[in-house]
Amino acid sequence: MKNKKFFSLKKNNEFRKLFNRGKRVFSPNLVIFYAKSKVMTVGICVSKKHGNSVKRNRIKRLIREAFSKECGKLRDSYSFVFLPKEKDEYSFIEYKKSIESMFLREGLFKSEQ
Repeated sequence: MKNKKFFSLKKNNEFRKLFNRGKRVFSPNLVIFYAKSKVMTVGICVSKKHGNSVKRNRIKRLIREAFSKECGKLRDSYSFVFLPKEKDEYSFIEYKKSIESMFLREGLFKSEQ
């Protein structure tokens, strides 16, 4: 499956727009805010409650990689903000399963025919 290219959300007002107007999806590992957009963009918010900068950056890398594996299956371009929930252990497989199940639940994947 070919991966789509996505860009990072960087500006505070872009994050706020998704928090206020975007749809929310919940799982045991993540909360996702999303809205349809012209270009695929992704933002990841990891608070200091998750640990030091090394741990926070690892969480971001795991989520970014899990998303990149699933974004090729999306039918349209969306803007996403990912909020991980606090846990003792963080794993790529858990994030990938959460993202896949939430996208399926919301009907964001292309229909397989």
